[in-house]
Amino acid sequence: MRKNFGAKPHLYPMPVLIIASYDADGTPDAMNAAWGGISENDEISMCLDAGHKTVKNILKRKAFTVSPATAKYVKECDYVGIASGNDTPDKMKKAGFHTIKSEFVDAPLIEELPFALECELISYDPDSCRMVGRIVNVGADESVLGSNGKVDPAKLQPIVFDAVNNKYIKLGEIVGNAFSDGTSIK
Repeated sequence: MRKNFGAKPHLYPMPVLIIASYDADGTPDAMNAAWGGISENDEISMCLDAGHKTVKNILKRKAFTVSPATAKYVKECDYVGIASGNDTPDKMKKAGFHTIKSEFVDAPLIEELPFALECELISYDPDSCRMVGRIVNVGADESVLGSNGKVDPAKLQPIVFDAVNNKYIKLGEIVGNAFSDGTSIK
């Protein structure tokens, strides 16, 4: 028997996205968001309220980076989500995050988060809060690459948001092979 919860924003998994931008004077800022994902081969879409300092920055600078939060930095990633850049301008410093400028867009990369999408703003709808960015580059620190030269999720240790229980969960074991295992049913 199923239990009905009604219309709620509950979905598994929900990525924990750390979105970074520069403000007008070049100060880096970041926020934590769970409502987002890939929406085209070269696009990411997210639901971000216009009141966030990071969103205001992106609308002015037309660029941002998106990194998955990691188990190693769960506390810091949570902090940039609960502290507002509108009234805590040094929240990146308080979080212990260090940034470098992206080579591809006018936005910061967070050194502690080893994987990032570097994006240009395509559109923002303030009514729906839907922001769409064009992915210009995907970069990963060599520390999270496997022997095949690709990102190794076991090394990256991305976390997801459990909206039902307000918890962060580290992604776990491999359970199958995409575009392969289902062929046995044909």
